Amino acid sequence: MTEKPKLIPIGQAAKKAGISRQSLQYYLMVGLLEPSEITPTGRRFFDDKAISRIRLIRKLNDTGYPLRDIREMFLKGRTDSKGHKQ
Repeated sequence: MTEKPKLIPIGQAAKKAGISRQSLQYYLMVGLLEPSEITPTGRRFFDDKAISRIRLIRKLNDTGYPLRDIREMFLKGRTDSKGHKQ
């Protein structure tokens, strides 16, 4: 039996990733990230994979990459060389 990944709410996820809650909300708004789970009441939860992605976004942004370029890199990673979704 596989264990369900541990999910944490947005405030704890931001703290664990080393960014502000507002920054995490902005990342969500501009499409850099999606919550791991959203409850029927709209609460957003994140797993360790999402935390790692948040940290990557922050590191890339801190080294000079604009968030728009980071988003484009992530979008390109979702397609193969012929533009087909993987």
